[in-house]
Amino acid sequence: MIERPIRMTLSDVAREAGVSLATVDRVINRRPGVSSRSVVLVEQTLEKLGYTPDPFAVRLARRSQQRFCFILPAGNNTFMRMLADQVEQARSWLAGERAVADVIWTDVFDPAALARTLDGIDDSYEGVAVVALDHPMVRQAIDDLDARGVSVVTLVSDVPGSRRAHFVGIDNSAAGRTAATLLGRFAGGRAGPVAILAGSLSLRDHAERICGFQQVLASEYPALEILPVREGRDEAERCRGVVETLLAAHGRLVGVYNAGAGNRGIAEALEGAGLAKDVIFVGHELTPHSRRFLMRGTMDAVINQDAGHEARSAARVLMAGGLKQPIIADQERIRIDIFVRDNLP
Repeated sequence: MIERPIRMTLSDVAREAGVSLATVDRVINRRPGVSSRSVVLVEQTLEKLGYTPDPFAVRLARRSQQRFCFILPAGNNTFMRMLADQVEQARSWLAGERAVADVIWTDVFDPAALARTLDGIDDSYEGVAVVALDHPMVRQAIDDLDARGVSVVTLVSDVPGSRRAHFVGIDNSAAGRTAATLLGRFAGGRAGPVAILAGSLSLRDHAERICGFQQVLASEYPALEILPVREGRDEAERCRGVVETLLAAHGRLVGVYNAGAGNRGIAEALEGAGLAKDVIFVGHELTPHSRRFLMRGTMDAVINQDAGHEARSAARVLMAGGLKQPIIADQERIRIDIFVRDNLP
C-alpha cells in the first residue's frame, strides 16, 4: 500500500482526478472556463483526498500582506500598558506571517470617541481587535465594520450584543465570583461593609465581575454588607479618593473589591489610614504595583489574566479570520489565575 503525503498538493489532486493543474486551480478559486463535469470530478477528488490549502501558499498566491489593527485604551492603566507590550510582540509574529498590525490608542471610556475610532477604520484592514465599551454607539460601529467585511475581535472586555466575530478574554462573571469567595473566606465570619470599585460599569468585563461578586457575597456571606458600586475610571488618584471617602463615611471596612484598575490608589488609602492589615483587599491583574502590595500584605489576592496569552490569541484569531480558517477553542481559552503572596511567579 502506497502512503500518501501528509499534506496533499494541487498536483496530487490533478493527478488523482485526471485533469490539468490549471483546471484544479480554476475549480478551487471559482474561476470560469471549467465544465460542470470537471467541477464535480475535482470537488469529489478534493473531498476524497482530504485536501486543505496551505495557508502560507495562499498568502504567497495573494502576493500581499494581511492588515490588522489593535485599538487599545489611552491612559496610564498599567495592565493595558502590559497588554500593549505583548501586542507589540504579537505584531512581530504577525510580520513573520506576512501580516501587518497597527495600534491605535483611544479613550475607551468615551463611547463617542471609541465609536469614532471604529468608524475611522478603513477597508484596507481585514480585522480589528478592540478593548471595547458595551454601549449602543460602539455596538453600531462594530456592526458597521462587520457589514463592510472587516472582522472585529473584542479583547479583554466584550460587546456580546454586537456582530463581533470572537471575544478574547476570561470569563469575567466567574472571576467576580472567585473574588467574592476569596474575600468571604478571608473575612472569617466578620460582619460589616464591603466596598466595590469599578473603572466603569459600561465596561462589560467590570459589570460582569461585579455581578458575579455580588451574587456570591449576598447568597453565601450575608453578614457582609455590600456597599453601592463606585466608579474610579481605572485611575489611581480617583480610586484613592473614593476609598478615603468610604472610610470617612463607614469607618472600618471589612473588605474592598476592585473590579478594575487603580489598585495603587486603593492600597495607598488603606495604608494611609493604618488599615492595610485589617481590611481585606482583592483586586485584578498582576502588575508591578499589585505585586508589591501583595508582598506587603496590603492586598490579599489578585485575580489575573495573562496579557501575553490574550495578545497572541487575538493575533491568531485575526489571522484565522483573514484566512477563513477555524480557530482552536482550547488554545484560545483564557484562564483565570489566582495569586497570593505565597505563589507569586
